[in-house]
Amino acid sequence: MQENFSLQPYNTFGVAAKAKYFVESNNIEELKDALTFSKEKSLPLLLLGGGSNILLTKDFDGLAIQLNLKGISEEDLNENEILVTAKAGENWHEFVMYCLNKNYGGLENLSLIPGNVGTSPMQNIGAYGTEIKDVFVNCQVLDLENLELKNFNLEECRFGYRDSIFKKEGKGRYIILEVTFKLTKKDHRIKTEYGAITSELEKMGIENPSIQDVSKAVITIRQSKLPDPKIIGNAGSFFKNPTIPLVQFETLKSKFDNIQGYPNGNVVKVPAGWLIEQCGWKGKQIGNVASHKLQSLVIINATGDATGKEIFDFSTEIINSVKDKFGIELEREVNII
Repeated sequence: MQENFSLQPYNTFGVAAKAKYFVESNNIEELKDALTFSKEKSLPLLLLGGGSNILLTKDFDGLAIQLNLKGISEEDLNENEILVTAKAGENWHEFVMYCLNKNYGGLENLSLIPGNVGTSPMQNIGAYGTEIKDVFVNCQVLDLENLELKNFNLEECRFGYRDSIFKKEGKGRYIILEVTFKLTKKDHRIKTEYGAITSELEKMGIENPSIQDVSKAVITIRQSKLPDPKIIGNAGSFFKNPTIPLVQFETLKSKFDNIQGYPNGNVVKVPAGWLIEQCGWKGKQIGNVASHKLQSLVIINATGDATGKEIFDFSTEIINSVKDKFGIELEREVNII
């Protein structure tokens, strides 16, 4: 247990903030000890994974726990399917690479997403036509109310777009300890119809892609668009893509004929990046904070000296300008602390 501990290396924005107390938990027993300590001292809790989905706007006056549970196990189901379980502290991309090296399919479109396995179900991470819910079986959690272990299946997690029970009624109650996925061993379903995967594969000269080829294409695309948080502080996509009623979209289209949208029944998903760019934010910098020059959906710690409050205020200005121009209110995808 350490006091007045710097959290700057533990958040991908690289924001300077301190925790009153900090501890690293390598197993469930250590985690329970830390939780007992926090309860005895009536301390608020901050669970840290890869630090890629948080914005620290101030010092944290409580106990920050770095969840460092490690390990991967497998269970064959049949000739084509296998269950792969990863502990919460496993790095997400390294876990995806582990699966691909064994030719297990299902996660290739989620390559190079920052963060750890334990945080992946929280917001149902997704990219290029794949979401966690597509391969999710269950997750084991620790219930903070009674320190008992519990399993959540697919239905119980109530996955939605960048959403789950862990961001709603279960927020702050459960700690995800491990996640189990059902992957394929040979009859893989190749998804190349989303984003620029097809064109990237064409550049690579590949006509019949393997799951490894799809992963390489996704990595190339992400690296060309998104800044490396090890070089420039960021948390990836800062905003969710908003979903609006079809009627509202048609009204906007009569005014902005080039507006982008993806219909789904009576609603339309509008790319947040497009909305932000139309408001003139792409590449714009105010003080220490900027919208990335290649992807306006990404807010960056441009100088390395930005405070969490500066980044938060910058995001608020973006939200206000998009609402003023389009009547759409963007929602932050990043957790604000």
